[in-house]
Amino acid sequence: MRLLHLIDLLQKKTDEEHPLSAAELCESLRARGVSAERKALYEDIAALQDFGYDIIQTRVPKQGYFLASRAFETSEIYLLCDAVQAAGFVTPKKTRELTSKLCGMLSDAQANAWKRQLGLYSRYKCDNEEIYYTIDVLNRAIAARRKVQLRYCRRELTGQHKIGTNEREWEISPYALTWVEDHYYLVGNHAKYDNLIHLRLDRMRNVTLLDAPARPFCEVSEYTDFFDIADYTRKTFHMFGGEPAELILRCRVERLEQVLDRFSDDLFIRSFDGSYFCVAVRALLSEGLIGWMLQFGPDIEVRSPARLREQLRSRAEALAAQYAAPVETGAC
Repeated sequence: MRLLHLIDLLQKKTDEEHPLSAAELCESLRARGVSAERKALYEDIAALQDFGYDIIQTRVPKQGYFLASRAFETSEIYLLCDAVQAAGFVTPKKTRELTSKLCGMLSDAQANAWKRQLGLYSRYKCDNEEIYYTIDVLNRAIAARRKVQLRYCRRELTGQHKIGTNEREWEISPYALTWVEDHYYLVGNHAKYDNLIHLRLDRMRNVTLLDAPARPFCEVSEYTDFFDIADYTRKTFHMFGGEPAELILRCRVERLEQVLDRFSDDLFIRSFDGSYFCVAVRALLSEGLIGWMLQFGPDIEVRSPARLREQLRSRAEALAAQYAAPVETGAC
């Protein structure tokens, strides 16, 4: 019992900046009802070191012992805590539980330091407490290549100017899970259609694993051996589905970072004249792609395909006409 209490103290109460002396460790052990003398303490520390614990004796900032290595580095825990705080699909309750577990891997001083720096996230947090169960069922379904049944909820406006919920029962062949733009999505197929659909996990309820085999993804996607979710996500924009196509883009050099962030660093630059570069990329033709292109105005021009050029021209003309018209006084 003394060994267990000792390693627990070293994990929770010590780090490089907060060592504990042998006397302080003995006092803390006795406070827990565990008899401890210095000689036995030294033997226990040696035994823990022999087992593999990285317990260091130091004289700075004071003489004592501290646990130097943990399962996760301090910066890794901070990064994970920040990611959980920022994730909109994690409920407030699960956020508190997860960050508490993560901080439990730190010393008390390190955990308190993170909590003092914690910002108050005003972003939306979902209220679907089933999401952990949903993730588990979907992962098992993907591994077993079986269908799932679920209720999918969408928000809608009612006749009383209030926001209601529309729910539908669906059977889905699940292929992959992906986290995109602060939402967690399932990529799968509805049996009625020959395409891929994207469903948000926070909108799912009562997800059930079925005995029926899932539809092979090679029937509804370009992938054959395995569903390459990294490649697929890179080609989608705002999780809009669409037909895959090759695009030729002419871009100002100032947009290089945005293009590389979107399509990856291993792009082939077809030409470069000092001010503009041309690049070929693959993407899904969709409303999401059009929206992404429009935000850059004349800085990124689609050279092909022609139908995408026409869609962008039509959308730009519609926007110009909309904002050319004056707004009536009192209009919403």
